Amino acid sequence: MPGLLLRTLRGENSSDRPVWLMRQAGRYLPEYRALREQKGGFLPLVYDSEAAAEITLQPIRRFGFDGAILFSDILIVPYAMGQDLEFLAGEGPHLSPRLADAALAALHAVPERLSPIYETVKLVRAALPADKTMLGFAGSPWTVATYMVNGQGSRDQHDTRAMAYRDPAAFQAIIDAITAVTVEYLGGQILAGAEAVQLFDSWAGSLAPAEFERWVVAPNAAIVSALRQRFPDVPIIGFPKGAGEKLDAYVRETKVDAVGIDETVDPLWAARVLPSRMPVQGNLDPLLLLAGGAELERQTLKILDTFADRPHVFNLGHGIGQTTPVENVGHLLALVRGWRP
Repeated sequence: MPGLLLRTLRGENSSDRPVWLMRQAGRYLPEYRALREQKGGFLPLVYDSEAAAEITLQPIRRFGFDGAILFSDILIVPYAMGQDLEFLAGEGPHLSPRLADAALAALHAVPERLSPIYETVKLVRAALPADKTMLGFAGSPWTVATYMVNGQGSRDQHDTRAMAYRDPAAFQAIIDAITAVTVEYLGGQILAGAEAVQLFDSWAGSLAPAEFERWVVAPNAAIVSALRQRFPDVPIIGFPKGAGEKLDAYVRETKVDAVGIDETVDPLWAARVLPSRMPVQGNLDPLLLLAGGAELERQTLKILDTFADRPHVFNLGHGIGQTTPVENVGHLLALVRGWRP
């Protein structure tokens, strides 16, 4: 029988709430920090399939989350498309050459850079208990493009938004190329054992409505359509962070199976506006998890109560912060698992 998380993503409602947390495998865990110190930097960990599988499994062993989210990074796609990728201490990821300065055609694809990620998925799925769901993921084309164009993260995606306005045909070619690789990448994860996948659009909130339709909705809809033709039973979660009032259109037009909502979305609004049988994922503020205390309890129970009448996956509105106390995560899990409608 499929696990609780997978059943929920397929539309089943239950008095039990599945829970997993974005960035649940990472720097807040002492076992992760120990392994990273032993193995070296972030990218060597991602490309050591056994180490990446171990990191993916660490929070399952400690907390028993209902899903294991692949330990990897959204920038593996541009790396496979031919950009160089490095993670610099204190600065984050850097891609070169920047597509603000170089043509997409100048890149030489290296698809074998995806193979170790598939091996990680295989190792995790083989080690996971049968009632736990293996989650794969990729970055959505708009968010990945912001890094490819700028070469690194930015606060307002200035260079990428300007390029999309200035030369929409060239930018469309970048989006189309990312979309094609992402379909193959997620398909490879599914063939390796991923039972559901999530599309992270971390910078969806930086776009005006018309640009949101073109650069967020359209490419995500294309990915969903292509994957559904090949893997009709694999749920696809869309997470357009910052989409706000555009969430309803995103859900209707992309046809994702479930939608993740960030901490800025009022759960009462989401429960009222989103389709009644649509599984919703979210949306506790990660800073509440860091702070702990009575407000963490109050807001957790409010989210659970608000989504009591629909399929709901408890999660954060974004990833766990690296200084989050481990004991707060354990307390959150006890709250979610002790709740009843």
